[in-house]
Amino acid sequence: MRIKRGQTRHRKHKAVLAQTKGYRLSNSKLYKRAHEAMMHAGQYSLTHRRHRYGQYRELWIERINAALSGEGMKYSEFINALKTKNIELNRKMLSGLALDHKEVFSAVVAKVK
Repeated sequence: MRIKRGQTRHRKHKAVLAQTKGYRLSNSKLYKRAHEAMMHAGQYSLTHRRHRYGQYRELWIERINAALSGEGMKYSEFINALKTKNIELNRKMLSGLALDHKEVFSAVVAKVK
């Protein structure tokens, strides 16, 4: 018996074309190009989601370094001093202190000097 896929295929094609709405040129018009574009977009999305965490770490380091410049200390010296004094504050917490609670951050810096 012959299997007809008209409704199913049409529904799947419409879903893919809906997901690729706004893509350039034929990537939003032709099913085959749209499907390829959608698959690549998913890969980029996964890769860049992983990459984002490293970008946050860079941001935290920049914030800590900016706060330390007022304290007269370098970032590398500060992190080394934290490790030698066994103060276990991660970069996310330190950047939060530097941004929102400057007096507490100054106290941490004074403790490691």
